[in-house]
Amino acid sequence: MEAAIQQYLKSHGFGHFSPKAVLFDMDGVIYDSMSNHALAWHESMGDYGLDMPLSAAYEYEGMRGTETIQLLTRRQWGRTVTDAEAQEMYREKSRRFAALCQQRQVTVMPGVRTLMEQIKACGMKICVVTGSGQHTLLDRLLSDFPSLVTPQLMVTAHDVTHGKPHPEPYLIGMRKCGAAPFESVVVENAPLGVRAAHAARCFTIAVNSGPLADAALTAEGADVVFPRMTSLSAQFSSFLSAGGLSI
Repeated sequence: MEAAIQQYLKSHGFGHFSPKAVLFDMDGVIYDSMSNHALAWHESMGDYGLDMPLSAAYEYEGMRGTETIQLLTRRQWGRTVTDAEAQEMYREKSRRFAALCQQRQVTVMPGVRTLMEQIKACGMKICVVTGSGQHTLLDRLLSDFPSLVTPQLMVTAHDVTHGKPHPEPYLIGMRKCGAAPFESVVVENAPLGVRAAHAARCFTIAVNSGPLADAALTAEGADVVFPRMTSLSAQFSSFLSAGGLSI
C-alpha cells in the first residue's frame, strides 16, 4: 500500500498525501445493486430496439443514464436522440429497476458500514458521488447510513453537467468536502468511475465487485484494487498508517 501511495504522489507531482475525505460511488460499492441495474438496462433498452447485453451495464456504469442512452443510440441508430427522448427512455429503465428491487432486494455491500465507521472515527468526511438519479436507492442512503451519510455531502446525476468518466462529479465532491485531490480518496468499482477519479487526481481505490477483470480497472488509473469491500475494510487502518495517519 505504501508503494501505491508513493507512486500516486510521483505520478501526479504531489509532495504529500494527507487524506481527509473518502468519496464513495454508490452502485456496486455501497449497494449490491448492479445485477438489477444490468437486467433493467437490458430489458428496457431491448423494448426500444437497442442491444445492451448484461455485461454492458458494468462497462457503462457511472455515466448518467441519459448519456448512456445517447451513446447507445448514436452507435446503433446512427443518430443521437434528444434530451427529452433520452429522459423518457431512462424513466422506463428506472421503472424497471424499481420493480426488480421489489422482487430481488438490494442489500448493503458487506464491509461498507464498518469501513464508513472507521472513516468517521478518524475524523474524515464521507461523500457519496454517484451517476444515478434514481430515488430507489438514493432515498435509502440516509436511513441505511444514519450519521454516516448526509444530504450535504452527496453528488448525484442531478448535480452535474457532465457525468463520469468526466472528472466533474469528483471535483464537485471534493469541493463539498473542502478537500484537495491529495486529501481525497475515491472508492470505485467501475472503469468509467475510476477514469473520472483518476482525472480528478484523487487516490483511487477500486473494489472489483463485478465481472470485469482487474486489468479493466488498473488500465483506467486505479492506484490499488481490492477483490471485495470486506478486504478494503480489513486493511483500511494499514492504508491510513501508510499515509501517515491512524485511527
